[in-house]
Amino acid sequence: MARKFLSGNEAFAYGVRLARPQVISAYPITPQTIVVEKLSEFVEDGSLKSEFVHVESEHSALSCAMGASSTGARAFTATSSQGLLYMAECLPYAAGGRFPVVMMNANRSTALPWNIYGDQRDSLSQLDSGWIQAYAENAQEALDLALMSFYIAEHKKVSTPFMANLDGFVLTHTYEVVDVPDAEQADEFLPSFETDNKMSLSNPKNLGFSAGPDTNTYFKYKEHTGLLNVREVVKEAEIRFEKIFGRHYSGLTESYKTDDADYILITLGSISGLVREIVDRLRENGERVGLLRIRYMRPFPNEEIARAVRNAKAVAVLEKDISFGNEGTVYTNVNSALQKAGINIPAANYIGGLGGKNISPQEIENIFEELKQEETAVRFLGIGVR
Repeated sequence: MARKFLSGNEAFAYGVRLARPQVISAYPITPQTIVVEKLSEFVEDGSLKSEFVHVESEHSALSCAMGASSTGARAFTATSSQGLLYMAECLPYAAGGRFPVVMMNANRSTALPWNIYGDQRDSLSQLDSGWIQAYAENAQEALDLALMSFYIAEHKKVSTPFMANLDGFVLTHTYEVVDVPDAEQADEFLPSFETDNKMSLSNPKNLGFSAGPDTNTYFKYKEHTGLLNVREVVKEAEIRFEKIFGRHYSGLTESYKTDDADYILITLGSISGLVREIVDRLRENGERVGLLRIRYMRPFPNEEIARAVRNAKAVAVLEKDISFGNEGTVYTNVNSALQKAGINIPAANYIGGLGGKNISPQEIENIFEELKQEETAVRFLGIGVR
């Protein structure tokens, strides 16, 4: 184990190197570029033996990764924002083909207006594509998630592509001290990639085929089941990870001081660190508040959310996303979880951080204060009720 001062992008690249992908398909886009740049350095200096493929577009990057996976190779790619949207045609191909490609997405606003800074509208627009979606809070989790994403995606019960999301600039370009595992530890954690879902001369099969109305639902059901199995495999991966590396993760969600909380703020990604500080500050003043961080948006943690907020008086969802004409996408999913569990408490929605706009400590404190009014409004931070 070595300690290094790394950005979130670099930390993720170190995690990918430890996973030893056999094919990396690379196309640059801000703020993702540093990941594939760093991996190209690892390939060049010989510390990573991998085919590094320079492709002509994001569409080609995922197409290349799918092709590699279909031959039984471990494959990685990365993208962001408009690049992810350019890949959108390929996302359900990878999921429906059950190709466990791992992709890092640097969360960034989508046009127009053109903007290179971070919100989460890019990845959340692709929730229905069939991919696993996880969101890191800090650089250490980014590195660890890189390793675990391959374990989870390639597990025989899952066989589903994995999108690991890092908040653009706030996480991708912020430097922190990170523990980088030894290659021997990583090899102990992550087995080599083995799959029957590949092209083979000794056992030929049809991949990427058509299926009409009589059989299509069967394949979609299998795809859905693979995503549902992620919950069990995440738990297995994290137990294994803690045993080898000594770091603990909590599954699809992370609860912080929610057991006795009257008011709970639900978040996604790096903003959780600031919310945690505000929770501690308000707790010192006798306020019974808590934080629930969603780590995985797919599969969605319905049961975990319901369990964490069941005894609260009110909850709010703070997200860097808006489904125009309705509400935040995370909020929609949270409300569905509450309804299915029969939990009838006020739930408010706060939209913030669009286009990288800063979310201040005071704004978070205001959310907790407004939660006491137990309203169910949708608010844009800095603008008001809409």
